[in-house]
Amino acid sequence: MKLRLLSLMFIASLSLVFGASSTKSHSPLSSFPLNMHASNFAEAKRELTKYYASLPKDKEIDFYCQVPFHAVYKGKRVSLELLPSSNYTPRNKYTKKGKLNLRARRIEWEHIMPAYNFGRHLECWREGGRKACQKDPTFQKMEGDMHNLVPAVGEINGDRSNFRYAQAPKDLKYTEYGNCKVYTDFKARKFYPANYSKGKIGRTYLYMSKTYHINLNPKEKAMMEEWAKKYLD
Repeated sequence: MKLRLLSLMFIASLSLVFGASSTKSHSPLSSFPLNMHASNFAEAKRELTKYYASLPKDKEIDFYCQVPFHAVYKGKRVSLELLPSSNYTPRNKYTKKGKLNLRARRIEWEHIMPAYNFGRHLECWREGGRKACQKDPTFQKMEGDMHNLVPAVGEINGDRSNFRYAQAPKDLKYTEYGNCKVYTDFKARKFYPANYSKGKIGRTYLYMSKTYHINLNPKEKAMMEEWAKKYLD
């Protein structure tokens, strides 16, 4: 009953932002059994890790490439590690120092709207960037908002950085990450997500914009509105 009630509350909150016809989400978080607003990013990561570790195996799927993962326990510590999959091949199997690229083997928590986007409007960010905002209550609330967090392959989380999402060119060949249909354009500083992620991305951007009064440029807002309505899974 509690899960069901919280699920309905979450869907209702999305309805206020997107309208009743656009509330489906590519995420099991619509039934997340805890408060979706953690006090900070560290708490959000802990709660999300515990929650995803408790899910059935078919729900433990990375956001960008749909790579399955599982929980690995080491004492009281739990981490989420990728399982072998044809959906993803690391762009860099090894680091520049010749060591295994561990980020290509684990799940990290990706902010759909990057911290740069929601933090740069704050005075603390202007004074010293993300580090200077770590004790700012407004930034902590935004950074720990679990509506804006998804499990992602660590390498792709790092590659995407704070690049803006964009619509991929029609002739683009997705070759960076094997069979994963995403592409990081480092030169243009853009990230092209797969269609199955666009609905969640669009709805999350609109949610963050409305909830925290973050202005989106007209072109970006129009794209997010289109994705939110077109891609409902």
